[in-house]
Amino acid sequence: MTIPDYLSSGEQARLIPVAADSSKEVRAASILLATMMSVPPFARVMLASLGQRVGTRANIDCYTEVVFKNGVDAAKARPDGLLALDGGRGRLWRCLVEAKVGRAELDGDQVGRYLTLAKSRKIDAVLTISNHFAALPSHSPANVPKGALRGVGLFHWSWMYLLTHAMLLMNDHEFERPEQRYILAEMVRYFSHPSVGVSTFDRMNAEWKELNAQVQAGAKLNRSAPVVEKSVAAWHQEVRDLCLLLTRKIGRPVRIRLSRAHNDDPIQRVREDSARLAEKHELSCSLDVPDAAALVSVVADLQRRSLSVSMALIAPREKRRATSRINWLLRQLTKANPEGLHVRATWPGRAPPTQAGLANLRENPSLLEAENRSLLPTQFEVLLIRDLAGKFGGSKVFIEELEEAVPYFYEQVGQYLRAYVAPPPPLRKAAGAAETDEQLEEVAEEAETVASEATDDTQVVASERLSSGFGAGGVD
Repeated sequence: MTIPDYLSSGEQARLIPVAADSSKEVRAASILLATMMSVPPFARVMLASLGQRVGTRANIDCYTEVVFKNGVDAAKARPDGLLALDGGRGRLWRCLVEAKVGRAELDGDQVGRYLTLAKSRKIDAVLTISNHFAALPSHSPANVPKGALRGVGLFHWSWMYLLTHAMLLMNDHEFERPEQRYILAEMVRYFSHPSVGVSTFDRMNAEWKELNAQVQAGAKLNRSAPVVEKSVAAWHQEVRDLCLLLTRKIGRPVRIRLSRAHNDDPIQRVREDSARLAEKHELSCSLDVPDAAALVSVVADLQRRSLSVSMALIAPREKRRATSRINWLLRQLTKANPEGLHVRATWPGRAPPTQAGLANLRENPSLLEAENRSLLPTQFEVLLIRDLAGKFGGSKVFIEELEEAVPYFYEQVGQYLRAYVAPPPPLRKAAGAAETDEQLEEVAEEAETVASEATDDTQVVASERLSSGFGAGGVD
């Protein structure tokens, strides 16, 4: 393969690149781009995240250490790679690639120069790859002027984002050619080795301990203070890493639930989350697990120094007794370890919520009832609460506790919860022997119990899968 005529120099991306020991980033970019050329299913998944469709007749060419012809700026700017997608019928999409490994941070000035270069050469986008985690590929961590983005796209992948999607393909995709799976597995093996410099998000920012000390001392936080904004930025990275961790364990893509405003503007997301942290002393997120009964909500409370993971379900309206609604939920939690688990019930009107530990509720479900026994609960929330005390302020131990708590909650609770579906109505007895509403409800509850027990085998398989992890070993 010869380089395009608009380049003065460059190399075809190779699976086994010849590069100096000091050129770890070029080596990493070459292996990644060569894998995308060699494994079309992987290229389709990854480029789809950039809004590009890779058809069966599409062709991908990739190069490393590219230098463009004509112009002093072209000689000074040497991106790690160039990806050219020929979709056929004259549709050509090109993207410059800049890679960082280890703790190397993206340089906003450098990325800005690549954007200028891309614009002058009519290249469509610039893609950065590093250990920085972004909520979406369109949320670049590089600090560049908005004007630099006119006419050219800017995207970002974390290395763990790439690895996670590669693992999903290896476990779920039927490759047409066995060598494609082999190449993908070798790429995963390479990037999983500690010496390469690919890592998960393993600690909060340096200001995290100071922020916790201020909260415990009762100091008033300024939403625009660096200690607040940097902690929020670190939290956003951790949330993304948490999604990828659950994705690998469950085997399905877990996403962050963002509002439309936050989806479109990551700066507004940081600003509003900083305001929440300053006012409520909380960091929070919602994780969207495919086919789960509800979002998984995570809250880090700096005032109480606790973590809570929860899911909320609407109470079944067809059930006409509070105990029936409570028992409906408890039947779904028979396999859960009750330690640290609580159930909170919401009631209509001005009645305050009620809460009780799962262990106590198993002995006495009426502990969750409101003072007014005629009221019916409208919603249930199952919570795992972890009081970390002094551990909460540790930048590394906080992440360790969080990344243990969320998968544990999903294993014990999340995979078993089901939204209520009313059972088919039973046949009534002959005229003159009509059953009471309570009798009908008991029949319905018995039907639900039978249906629940029928799914036990499926749930056991899911539990074993989550406990054992998912994908290639050594990455989680």
